[in-house]
Amino acid sequence: MAETTGHGLIRHGGRKLSDYFVFNTDHKVIGIQYMVMSFIFFIFGGLLAMAIRAELAQPGTQFVSGSAYNQLFTIHGTVMIFLWIIPMFAGLANYVIPLQIGAEDMAFPKLNALSFWLLPPGALLLLISFYVGGAESGWTAYAPLSLQTGSGQTLWAISLQFVGFSSIFSALNFLVTIFNMRAVGMTLGRLPLMAWAIVATAIIQILGTPVLSGALFMLIFSRVLGTNFFSASAGGDPLMWQNLFWFYSHPAVYIMILPGFGIISEVLPVFSRKPIFGYKLIAISSLSIGIFGFLVWAHHMFTSGMDPLLRIPFMITSMIIAVPTGVKIFSWLATIWGGKLRFTTAMMFALGFISMFLIGGLSGIFLASVPIDIHVQDTYFVVAHLHYVLFGGSVLALYAGVYYWYPKITGRMLNEKLGQLHFWLNFIGFNLTFLPQHTLGLDGMPRRVADYAPEFAALNLVSTIGAMLLAFSTLPFILNALLSLKRGAAAGKNPWRALGLEWTLSSPPPVHNFPVPPEVDADPYGYGERVAPVLEAGR
Repeated sequence: MAETTGHGLIRHGGRKLSDYFVFNTDHKVIGIQYMVMSFIFFIFGGLLAMAIRAELAQPGTQFVSGSAYNQLFTIHGTVMIFLWIIPMFAGLANYVIPLQIGAEDMAFPKLNALSFWLLPPGALLLLISFYVGGAESGWTAYAPLSLQTGSGQTLWAISLQFVGFSSIFSALNFLVTIFNMRAVGMTLGRLPLMAWAIVATAIIQILGTPVLSGALFMLIFSRVLGTNFFSASAGGDPLMWQNLFWFYSHPAVYIMILPGFGIISEVLPVFSRKPIFGYKLIAISSLSIGIFGFLVWAHHMFTSGMDPLLRIPFMITSMIIAVPTGVKIFSWLATIWGGKLRFTTAMMFALGFISMFLIGGLSGIFLASVPIDIHVQDTYFVVAHLHYVLFGGSVLALYAGVYYWYPKITGRMLNEKLGQLHFWLNFIGFNLTFLPQHTLGLDGMPRRVADYAPEFAALNLVSTIGAMLLAFSTLPFILNALLSLKRGAAAGKNPWRALGLEWTLSSPPPVHNFPVPPEVDADPYGYGERVAPVLEAGR
């Protein structure tokens, strides 16, 4: 790997394994730290999901009590959102963004390292919560239920404070880096679409995360100090938690998907050999989502007793926000239309993302409609929608990004046969798991329950079988990543014949990235208009 500078517990660069277990200020090392830790928690969260689906394979009690089941799905949701998707995107962006914009590093390297090192203590507190009573109120932690559960709920709230501050610091760093450290000639009109997606994400994190942090402090004070912010019997308002939580958590859906949009916008032009269609529209739509994301939170509360007249404007804004997303999807389809498509694993995951996220988006329009939402609220239709957006969307986009940038990060190519096996097992297992849940929800099966009526048994069994296949699909990826790290074909600088600045560097890049400050004088998506700067063997 790259040369290491510094000594002791503060280093810069990654030459040996120990460099990745200390306070390291190199954005590339920090990116790898994020990604490895996040993937470990992805496996952990997946194991919790397997326990949930094993319990739901048949009606009745199979393995766990109702209380234990509540803890399982609470920690599963929390881990997958706050310790897998959000930090995994942060890690990939940490590695890639400075390379894409021609920067030596992030603007604030020590703050960048601190952003990562806030996550392990937060994760540890979340795991400890299992042993001190457990959090049982779901990842949404609705009051007053979250005031009545065991001590683990307090640790749950404290752990998310660590994650929240990590998110805020990281977002500030990205904004300053992207706007102040671009290479000469990289105007805003030449900024990679991945960077535009991170800008929109960072805006949401800076504006929304402090609201969640404030709500968490109120929850902690209520549990520990006896305040009554959310207790109706003492003059508090339980709905205040929902308003504060969803004011952050609906925009947080876009924190978990906007970087994925950026990845797809990078992958599709490369493997279509065509310029991206509608560059300005895609960039503007990312910023639009960041703004409109704060105007839709109450559609999660249509059944909470809110004023019926307030439902109408939130229903309208919830439908309007589908427009900028539709702009992206049509732009991506126009990009690949008539292109010289190359179906690498990265491309397959990108195409899979479009189809799966489209299903999640369409079911989201149904949930934005007040009459339908009232019917399917708190049913498995919502579970299916959430997973088509956050697994079929976010996770497939993450895989596309990993397969695309793995050669740049490691200097080695992943095995395409194992990659294709991974994709098809993942794609089939995912749809087998969550497609039947739409029907379960429409038929009235409630979510967050450990038992259910016998008429739901058949589809639940299908869903459980699909979940086991989905879990198994991760094994080829792990095997591929580990074997290719040592035995994979040498990638060279530019195995994909891409035009971005990151592909002009060695793989892995030098510790300070660019030996000579780069100058940008062309469209980074000008495929068919100019030749890729480097053509390497191993493609």
